[in-house]
Amino acid sequence: MSQLDRFRRLLGLSKPDERRQANRLDAAEGTRVLIIDDSRTVVAALSHMLRQSGYQPIGAGDGERGLELAISEKPHLIFLDIVLPGLNGFAALRRLRKDERTQNIPVIMISGNPQAAERFYLERIGADDFMKKPFGRAEVFSRIEKLVRQGALPGRSDSDPSPVAVDSEPRISDDMPDPFDLSRQG
Repeated sequence: MSQLDRFRRLLGLSKPDERRQANRLDAAEGTRVLIIDDSRTVVAALSHMLRQSGYQPIGAGDGERGLELAISEKPHLIFLDIVLPGLNGFAALRRLRKDERTQNIPVIMISGNPQAAERFYLERIGADDFMKKPFGRAEVFSRIEKLVRQGALPGRSDSDPSPVAVDSEPRISDDMPDPFDLSRQG
């Protein structure tokens, strides 16, 4: 424990991270979040952030597998990359919105290309929000908080147990590409 931590403890002060988290409006404990991105790094980083706050992350490496998991796992929220191998994020979003089993799941699109044209198109086909890469913890949770405030996700109440038992590792589809596989790079 650092001297600063000891000082805070003596004075009954919380750490800055704890204060930010205490003021944040989170989705309910155990909220299932599907992350559809071909980057294992993005899936792992986002899963880690979410798991630390009591969410249950599920990962998929392409649009087709993501759609399968959206139906079978019934997530409460989906983070969907735009540029994916095979079925891209735009097409996957269209299919999600046309299927009555998935049409009401909030979708946050993510992309490394923050062009205004993409945002406009996403709004027209039904994305709930847009987040550009790279993103940080604060941005991820502000997007979730926005959906909770809008009523698209159930909020966490003071009576929610803390934390629920969740998988220690995100479930990541076996068909996700390995970012270190040099044979795939062109």
